[in-house]
Amino acid sequence: MTYSVKFLPYNVSIDAEDNESLIRAAMEAGVHINASCGGSGVCGKCRVLIEEGNVEGGISEHLSPEDREKGYRLACLSKIASDIAVRIPVESQIDTTRLNAQTGGRHTAKAVYSDVDELRQDGLFIPPVEKIYLELDPAVAGDNQADVTRIINHLRLNHDEHRLTMDLNLIRKIPDIIRKGDFKVTATIVRPVRKDGKNKIVNIEPFDTSERNFAIAVDIGTTTVYGQTLDLQTGEVLSQHGEFNSQISYGEDVISRIVFSEKDGGLEIIHQKVIETLNKIIDRILKKAEIARHEVTTITLAGNSTMTQLLLKINPSYIRRDPYVPASIMYPPFHANEIGIDLADHSIALIYPGVSSYVGGDIIAGVMASGMYRTNELTLYMDIGTNAEIVIGHKDWMVCTAASAGPAFEGGGVKFGMRAGKGAIEDFSIDPETYEPMIITVGNKKAKGICGSGLITLAAKLLETGIIDSRGKFNRSLETPRVRKTDDIWEYVLVYKENTQIDRDITITEPDLDNLIRAKGAMYSAALTLLEEIGLKVNDIERVILAGGFGSYVDLQSAITIGLLPEIEPEKVTYLGNGSLLGCKINSLTNALRRDVANVVNMMTNFELASTPSYMDHYMGALFLPHTEMNYFPKVKKRLELLHR
Repeated sequence: MTYSVKFLPYNVSIDAEDNESLIRAAMEAGVHINASCGGSGVCGKCRVLIEEGNVEGGISEHLSPEDREKGYRLACLSKIASDIAVRIPVESQIDTTRLNAQTGGRHTAKAVYSDVDELRQDGLFIPPVEKIYLELDPAVAGDNQADVTRIINHLRLNHDEHRLTMDLNLIRKIPDIIRKGDFKVTATIVRPVRKDGKNKIVNIEPFDTSERNFAIAVDIGTTTVYGQTLDLQTGEVLSQHGEFNSQISYGEDVISRIVFSEKDGGLEIIHQKVIETLNKIIDRILKKAEIARHEVTTITLAGNSTMTQLLLKINPSYIRRDPYVPASIMYPPFHANEIGIDLADHSIALIYPGVSSYVGGDIIAGVMASGMYRTNELTLYMDIGTNAEIVIGHKDWMVCTAASAGPAFEGGGVKFGMRAGKGAIEDFSIDPETYEPMIITVGNKKAKGICGSGLITLAAKLLETGIIDSRGKFNRSLETPRVRKTDDIWEYVLVYKENTQIDRDITITEPDLDNLIRAKGAMYSAALTLLEEIGLKVNDIERVILAGGFGSYVDLQSAITIGLLPEIEPEKVTYLGNGSLLGCKINSLTNALRRDVANVVNMMTNFELASTPSYMDHYMGALFLPHTEMNYFPKVKKRLELLHR
């Protein structure tokens, strides 16, 4: 038996089988419902309102008796039992507004070769894929050499192109193409990484199309996917767009997605989800830039090791099992449509290599973009997110590691946590006398939750005003109604329900703070462990680069106050933004960087924290605000002592 399921406010309907889970029906209908835990009922983020009809189940401790009475259910636990109308409340929807916002007012790190003129001056503006216009001698009775031979000989004699190859599929097309163009054609050539490698001809077009040569750069993130179109004649970024990775429905973190991929048919499903997201972005940025698909000759992609293997439909199971082995760290160029990317069959995909199971191509791309591999300064590179990756070093050596910080920085594991969309609390202060809050939300809209950067600032202010102690526990003796106990859990009321979008009080709870402390502890202790393993201290660091979308918004002072970042001078810190996307962009513009990539990968030493005994000691010490060892944070210690007098 099948039932009709209507999703509001989108007015999208779908037929679903009896007893099918509501969240599965939403996925099939293309309707997003936040499901941070991958549909296991743990996070409580997939609240929906059953307006008509009935479902079985859906009851959870995350729903209050009042919510249940109104008809709220968790979509992941609800089974369809009749024709139903389901309303997706605002807090369970997804908002991409912040993804495509531009940040400003930061000390921004300058990417190496971010200026195309610099590439030209150094003779390095040679894209990995180039288009060359050829005016061939027509075939006549006295010159009847083969069409392919004619093309290759012309490239050798007139363009100094050697060691040329092409596939059978292209050879089949050539006779008609060169005659259509009256022996005036454009050849698309893929450059090898190694100087002694072969140049591959991947396309021949009639007439002169050499001015229409475009690339796409893509960052495949655990949470978000970003894409840019690039003009390979000018190096200009023509359009860009970001979307949340559709794989989120199967879990916020890479481990959840690996577990899902191990189910029957799971790898195919989760592979298709990221391809759907990628193709959606490609469609949008190509339309915006007025570029036809066949004009895109290359797409460069970077992601962490798990995201890369899921993108390529490679079994990621062994990444999460001791001894934590990825299928590969290097991937050859291939035709993009081989994995379902909606581009022409001659468009070549280039994948950034990784280092280990948890230090992937996104970090290598960021290191390349930052230029830290070319400097004498001892640099600490940190990509803060669900998976926290760290690199320390300079032009002579580099070490790296990764820590599982969990989803707190993305709003996961927090009762009213959310990503940085409209209505997310992003800045916060407290009156030290009355303990009344002042909040600022993304878009200056009524509050509906707390984003990761807001959570960090919130924790710092609560600590500074003495509302919480170093363990993240509330001061029960304060005379304010905002600190209260609800269902045996202590919390602080940020916004009363009449001032929210969600008709509920928005609070920060002790379990929320505990999740944040564990996340920041993993990040800080990973950096401290890495420094200790190479015989260095925080004071030895000369430059800090914060990468990733989250790093672009985090308040530096708040991050230091809670012990997320080492106590360092602000002038040493720069913000790179999306280093992965920057690395893909630069890779698309110069083949020279591709050669540097292999050298950087080879010079990196990876530390597996699970196999490093000192990590757990550092982690336990970091489970306080800012740390059990306050001498690591002397300025924070002094400031807190003054504030708490």
